[in-house]
Amino acid sequence: AYGEDEKARAFHCMLEDHLALPFATEILGVEVVVERVELTVDGRIVAVCSRAGYRQRVSILDLPFPDPAPDGVEWIEAYRRWAGGTQR
Repeated sequence: AYGEDEKARAFHCMLEDHLALPFATEILGVEVVVERVELTVDGRIVAVCSRAGYRQRVSILDLPFPDPAPDGVEWIEAYRRWAGGTQR
């Protein structure tokens, strides 16, 4: 990968391929289901979370993991380490 956008796309592909979806987690005390991950037009990776017919996109950097964590969560952790040094 040559640029930051290309690197983010590569992480997104790895998440799509390896993260076990859907999975439940808790955000601000409310249980939600993480349905999928998306790449935004500005190059961020977000989790599409749903509850009771509503959907909200949450930065994958802020997404809490359930216990036990789903398979593939190591790719979120790797993205977080990478983004910590390159986040815009």
